Amino acid sequence: MFRYLILIVLFPVALYAQKHVSFTGKLVYKITIADTAFADLVPISYMTILTNDTVTRIENETDQLGKQALIKHMELNKSYLLIETPIENFAIKTDLNKAEESLSKYSFKKKRFKTKIAGLKANRLEVFHPDFKEPKEYLYLKKYGPKYLNNFLDFPGLPALFYIITVDGVYKYELQSLEEYLPEKDLFGVPSDFRKVDFAEFLEIILQYEQNGPPEKED
Repeated sequence: MFRYLILIVLFPVALYAQKHVSFTGKLVYKITIADTAFADLVPISYMTILTNDTVTRIENETDQLGKQALIKHMELNKSYLLIETPIENFAIKTDLNKAEESLSKYSFKKKRFKTKIAGLKANRLEVFHPDFKEPKEYLYLKKYGPKYLNNFLDFPGLPALFYIITVDGVYKYELQSLEEYLPEKDLFGVPSDFRKVDFAEFLEIILQYEQNGPPEKED
């Protein structure tokens, strides 16, 4: 159940220094299963990224856990995962500096010629991974940095078409739109009705709920 929860949190983390144009605004990615044989079983979903170039909000929605939002401070490399449950709303604290790196890493090499995605010119990469039967083509926007996503931070630009390997298969992320504007400040804070916990506390609360059911309400 909780593999979906950590999908947007525990991507490999690294620091990457390169000159890029600052981005403030909104990115929308379409998510599909890469294996077409399972396309009818896995519905299309979307990931939305909002950023003011210091803090990023990454929104996902799954059938298992509903809507999730990861609030990440890019300079401090810390985050809160906002998630609503039948018990209450939680803000799960995460120190991304302590996230474990993937044991099998991606590697890539640049490809010649550009292509278009979401109406934008994109550069191409040939990406290798032990779990890929053959290399896959990824696209990136050279103008912007990769820091707005939690994964592929060593890429030479913002990933626009990429694949994520999970226990359930390989998922394809494809940029649908890019809008430049300054999002509202309130989007980057933890709402007052969310309880702040660390991941271990959250798992303990969920385990108790599954074993004992919801706590009795006081009169």
